[in-house]
Amino acid sequence: MPPKISILVPAYNVEKYISRCLDSLVNQTLKEIEIICINDGSTDSTLSIIETYAQKDKRIKIIDKQNEGYGKSMNRGLDMATGEYIGIVESDDFAELNMFEILYNTAIKNNVEVVKSNFYEYTTKNGEKNIKKKIFPQSDCGHVITKKQIGLFLVQPSIWSAIYQRDFLNGNNIRFLESPGASYQDAGFNFKVWLMVKRIYLMADAFLHYRCDNENSSVKSAGKIFCVCDEYDEIERFLHERGKLNKITASLVAIVRERAYMWNLNRLNNNAQKQFLTRFKSDYTKYIANGVFGRRFCSDNNWCNLMIKIRHKPLKYKILKTFYKIIRPIYKTDVTNGIKKYKILRITIKSKQILDLNTLSN
Repeated sequence: MPPKISILVPAYNVEKYISRCLDSLVNQTLKEIEIICINDGSTDSTLSIIETYAQKDKRIKIIDKQNEGYGKSMNRGLDMATGEYIGIVESDDFAELNMFEILYNTAIKNNVEVVKSNFYEYTTKNGEKNIKKKIFPQSDCGHVITKKQIGLFLVQPSIWSAIYQRDFLNGNNIRFLESPGASYQDAGFNFKVWLMVKRIYLMADAFLHYRCDNENSSVKSAGKIFCVCDEYDEIERFLHERGKLNKITASLVAIVRERAYMWNLNRLNNNAQKQFLTRFKSDYTKYIANGVFGRRFCSDNNWCNLMIKIRHKPLKYKILKTFYKIIRPIYKTDVTNGIKKYKILRITIKSKQILDLNTLSN
């Protein structure tokens, strides 16, 4: 009998964390699982620790390969998997022991392609802390969802707090982007899932402990400035390939990409921000010109923030960002005869106009 769930565990230089991760998997209350560990060319003792576990538990399978990045690791695991459903656990995270039994039983009972739960943000920096992250409204949980909801695309991808029907993934050719050295491949995978899924079940419960204080995590790398751009280019390619890239889906990509770009910008240092702002400006100038993105998709505050980033040279961004933090809580709009105008009209520095808010009319 094939396993009920194949759990993919991508691993790279995680000797500090991998044992706790594997302990949480080999002791799952659901026994009919396979655990596929993909060692991506680790240079520490990660592989030997995995091999020790595999000698004791035949459900553990090992893919040992040269360092090629997260996308190739995940796709190798998906190709090897034989389970009815696919689960993902990052090697520095760990799961509640009943996680996969509950997710699997929920999937079977409700005949759904995806079951997704909340998760815990886990840190040990100032003592062990688990904070439950509620990514879904309570009203969306506990029942089958069959209609696409934009909110699903906007929540943190957290692809490891879910299980996915393997036939659903294979049938829609949902895979990870394999760009060498890339990061954030969870964004593209997550978008493809929400785009193609027909039956979803969301759970208010949390099972996965997501470690937030691993200093080696690729999400902390400032060197990967444009990887987030590659993910959304890949999403547009995926849509185009299926004849689904139209004004509605292009707007959806633009909305989700804007949030990802804002997040990426805020994590970068000043020099990297200048580089990224050039790409930010280019992408959103095109989106606005093509009519797939505009003020109607944003709050007034978010639109002003976006315009500060894309209408001005990157060298001015630091000044504008500081000023924006001051005006954001207090600026308001005034509607007269149906025309919206900002009460704070201009940003002026040393008598030179930097930004006129009433020109932001797209």
